[in-house]
Amino acid sequence: MTAGSAFVATCLLTPVRSAFVDRTRRVMRRRSVGSDMRRRTVLGGIGTVATGGVAGCVSRLRDDGPDGTVLGPQEDQIADSEDLAYPAYGQRLPEFSLPDPIAGTTIDTASLDRTALVTGIFTFCPAECGILLRRYVEVQHRIAEAGLTDDVAFLPITFDPERDDEAALRDNAAEIGVDLDAGNWHYLRPESPDEAKAVVQDRLGIGFERTTDSERLEGYDFTHIVVTILANPDGVVERAYRGENIDRERVAGDLETVANAFAES
Repeated sequence: MTAGSAFVATCLLTPVRSAFVDRTRRVMRRRSVGSDMRRRTVLGGIGTVATGGVAGCVSRLRDDGPDGTVLGPQEDQIADSEDLAYPAYGQRLPEFSLPDPIAGTTIDTASLDRTALVTGIFTFCPAECGILLRRYVEVQHRIAEAGLTDDVAFLPITFDPERDDEAALRDNAAEIGVDLDAGNWHYLRPESPDEAKAVVQDRLGIGFERTTDSERLEGYDFTHIVVTILANPDGVVERAYRGENIDRERVAGDLETVANAFAES
C-alpha cells in the first residue's frame, strides 16, 4: 500500500503527536521511575526476588543514568523520554496482562522477572512486522548461545486479534523460525480489538490505525509505527529501538548486559 507505507515510514521518524499519543504521555508521566519497586514473582514459578534491593544494586552500576537502569542514556533517542509517545529510557514499562494462546498461559508484566523485548505487530503484515520478527529470532538464537534463555522474554503483541488466532500465530512462528520450545517467546493476543487498542496504543504508545484502503492486503490493513521496548526485570525501560531494521548485534548485546547485571546482583 503506497500511502500506508509512506505513513509507516513517516511515523518511524517522528514522535507521533496525535490524540492517542497525548493520552499515552499522560499515562507515562504518572508511571514515573520514582514509583515504588514492587516485589516481582518469578515467571514460571521459579521463585520471588525483592526488587527494591535488586534495583538499588543495579543502579549503582550506572552513575550517569536514572535509578533502576543498567545501561547509560540512549544516545540515538530522538527526544527526551517524557516527550515521546512510547515509554523510553528511564521510564516504567506500563503494566499489562495478556494471554499467550500457544502456551496456554497469561503473561503479567507485574510478575515478570525477566529482561523483556516488547513490541506491537500483526502477523498478516506483508513487510515491516516480518522483518522485525525475523530479527527477533536471530536475537533469540544469540541469547541462547549466551546461556540467557531463561533470563529474557520476547513479547510481540498482536493488535489484530481477529485474524491472529492461535493457528495464525503458530504458522508465523514456523515461518520465521521461532524456537517456541525455548519457552521465552510469547505471542500475546488481546481478547478484542478494543483491548488491543487499550494495551498497544493507549498504554504502550505504539500507534496503529486500521484501514480498508490498502494495496497490500485484502479486507483490511494497518498503518502503524514500529517500536521495540527493552525493559529490565524491575520494569524500567533501558532502550526503545525505532523501526523494523533493528541492529541485531546491538539489541542482543544490550539484552545480555542487562540480564547479566541482574543475574549477578
